[in-house]
Amino acid sequence: MIDTYKIYEELKEDISDSAARKIAFIIGSLHDEFQHLVVTREELKELKDAVNELILAHKSAEQRLTKLETAVAELAEAQKKSEGRLTKLEIAVAELAEAQKKSEERLTRLEVTVQELIEAQKRTEQRLNELAEAQKKSEGRLTKLEIAVAELAEAQKKSEGRLTKLEVTVAELAEAQKKAEERLTRLEITVQELAEAQKRTEQRLNELAEAQKKAEERLTRLEITVQELAEAQKKTEQRLNELAEAQKRTEEELRILIGEHKKTREQLGGLSHTVGYILEDRAYRGLPELLKRDFGVQTISLKRDFIEIAPKKYEEVNILGEAQKDSKRVWIIGDCKTQLKKKDIDEFLELVKKIDKSVKGEKILLSVTYQTSPPVRAYAQEKGVKIYFSYEMPL
Repeated sequence: MIDTYKIYEELKEDISDSAARKIAFIIGSLHDEFQHLVVTREELKELKDAVNELILAHKSAEQRLTKLETAVAELAEAQKKSEGRLTKLEIAVAELAEAQKKSEERLTRLEVTVQELIEAQKRTEQRLNELAEAQKKSEGRLTKLEIAVAELAEAQKKSEGRLTKLEVTVAELAEAQKKAEERLTRLEITVQELAEAQKRTEQRLNELAEAQKKAEERLTRLEITVQELAEAQKKTEQRLNELAEAQKRTEEELRILIGEHKKTREQLGGLSHTVGYILEDRAYRGLPELLKRDFGVQTISLKRDFIEIAPKKYEEVNILGEAQKDSKRVWIIGDCKTQLKKKDIDEFLELVKKIDKSVKGEKILLSVTYQTSPPVRAYAQEKGVKIYFSYEMPL
């Protein structure tokens, strides 16, 4: 009797439990089948060898099966990952299919556009050929134009030379015009003063005309009387002679009056200068105290003077002087006008600009006048010009 359990116990140490059981069962079955047979020692050895080979083959199969199971597990994991990737790939393929559909639509439109471009290219080539022909003609015209431009450049060069000379002449004329305007401004002031004198003279002439009118009326009445009184003809003639003599005297007196009027105009011109000089003289005496009061300066000197602004070119300044303020020199520059106007302020400021290079440093600008309007006062204040009135100056 063979012990299959012992065989089983020995086999399971090397192989799995189920395999050990199957082999033990097969050996038991074989033993039962051949227990009545006579077995030689060689046959038993072969059987034992066969069993050992079977055990080794089973063991090798189990190892391969283990590896196969591991490989199958890895394949299952890889399959799982592949399915995930495949799902993503299917989504991507669907998106690509949609994109392909859109691309085909765009391609269709592109084909239509290309066809249109081909047609346009043909038209463009035709136009280019026309332009090439026109370009040849243009080059001929351009050559002629270049020659004309060269001639114009030469003429322009000559014109620039003449223009430079003209600019110099215009600049000289502008300077002369500026001087003329200054003289005209002074002349306008004189004319205004003469107009006032002329007005008074006309008033006196009107009075004389009125007297002449009355004389003419008397003469008319006299003529009527002469006609009515023929018998007093001689006396009338005598009186007419007297009247004629009186007329001569009247004419002589009128001639003398006209001469005196001319002298009066000359005197008025001199009087205008005299009034201006009087105002300036009063300013020289009164301004030091007023400047000390308003600006805190100690006046050193004030005078009427000429400032050289260019070689042999001078500008007259009505009031020019120096003062001290906190140990610093300050220039006093002023103007005198009988009736100050805005244009007088502008002319004064222009004068200050002209002499600025010769009179450098801090300046106090002022104007002395008999009278001026409130708008002019505001304008002077805006321009930085202090106004003093004649009544502020000592007589």
